Amino acid sequence: MDSPIYGFFIFLISFSAFISPAFPEKPTSGGGSGVNSNSVLVALLDSHYTELAELVEKALLLQTLEDAVGRHNVTIFAPKNEALERDLDPEFKRFLLEPRNLRSLQKLLLHHIIPSKIGSDHWPSSDAPHFVSLSSDALHLDKKGENRIVGGLATVIHPDAIVRPDGVIHGIERLLVPKSVQEDFNRRRSLSSISAVKPEGAPEVDPRTHRLKKPAPPSPAGSPPALPIYDAMAPGPSLAPAPAPGPGRGHKHFDGESQVKDFIQTLILYGGYNEMADILVNLTSLATEMGRLVSEGYVLTVLAPNDEAMARLTTDQLSEPGAPEQIMYYHLIPEYQTEESMYNAVRRFGKIRYDTLRVPHKVVAREADGSVKFGSGEGSAYLFDPDIYTDGRISVQGIDAVLFPPDAEPPSAAAPAAAKVVAQRKVTVKPPRRGKLLEVTCRMLGAFGQRSHFTTCH
Repeated sequence: MDSPIYGFFIFLISFSAFISPAFPEKPTSGGGSGVNSNSVLVALLDSHYTELAELVEKALLLQTLEDAVGRHNVTIFAPKNEALERDLDPEFKRFLLEPRNLRSLQKLLLHHIIPSKIGSDHWPSSDAPHFVSLSSDALHLDKKGENRIVGGLATVIHPDAIVRPDGVIHGIERLLVPKSVQEDFNRRRSLSSISAVKPEGAPEVDPRTHRLKKPAPPSPAGSPPALPIYDAMAPGPSLAPAPAPGPGRGHKHFDGESQVKDFIQTLILYGGYNEMADILVNLTSLATEMGRLVSEGYVLTVLAPNDEAMARLTTDQLSEPGAPEQIMYYHLIPEYQTEESMYNAVRRFGKIRYDTLRVPHKVVAREADGSVKFGSGEGSAYLFDPDIYTDGRISVQGIDAVLFPPDAEPPSAAAPAAAKVVAQRKVTVKPPRRGKLLEVTCRMLGAFGQRSHFTTCH
């Protein structure tokens, strides 16, 4: 065993083990993953098919395509950029680009690649068998006259657009969507329509018919509110705090706060209406309430008494809880009226009753002395300063007196005097009148001296 031949074999084994790490085995051409600069894959990434190349990068398919090109030649059917924008509707494109749908995007792109090189000169005839794309879906190549058809839908518009030793690229007019991807999209869309249910309130039952009420159709932006203005108003301070906004509240189609601020500033700059502005802002919260109503789409006409009229208010009229709010509510009309519209109305109809925010009282308007007169009797007011502020949502008309409802007008000075006279008046009771027969009887008794014995004859 110690012969020279045995020692020589030991030397060869040790030497081969020493040099094997330094000289690794060269990979075969069939299992490599590297690509050279003349590869069809590099040509695709540098071509004018930028939309397809961008989708390949988003789908993380570069390594997969490098392995495919390293194993065999390929044929790529590249849709033009306009086709990708035209054929992909926004919902389907959003579906493909969602991270959870990466598999669907990869299958869609791999469906455009066949693991064999098919040039335009070797295009198969119509009776050729189906090819299997890299997405494992069948892809049929056909020929109708001079046109080459892919998948029965897309026409080749640029045959042999890019030719490389390991593959060829044909330009096609539209995107190829495999049936499996379309089914995934339809399934996901139906599931999303089931799961994304908009929360709604409990169904309402009509008490008259005992049937479910049909929901009102959605109103377009800027349309008049569906609820009357009285339902949108917050209750007074003596009842309860303002309710929280409901599902149909707060659309904010208009900037009511800014409009109310503008008309109050206009009152101050106009002059003579500082008391009205002070009541709206400081003494009450009506400015905030009016801004909220205008923001929700309601319109208002403000009958603003001037400073001279406000100075005639007594302390008793303002001292009761909620009295300033009630006075101002009677001067707010839930309509948009200008001086011209009100004057034309009273000229045509003689007397107009306008609703006010002080339910159920109405303010009466009539034509007088070429102007509009509100109220009646001593508590009436004339339209003094027309159209102080008009912006299409809020109209402010100046008047020269503070208005009160007919049953809430302040008592006049003559009323206590009249009541005192009625209280001091004495009521005299006349004795019952006797009949003729009783009168003759009493006279006869008087003649005999017996009249004093009967009380009825006294």
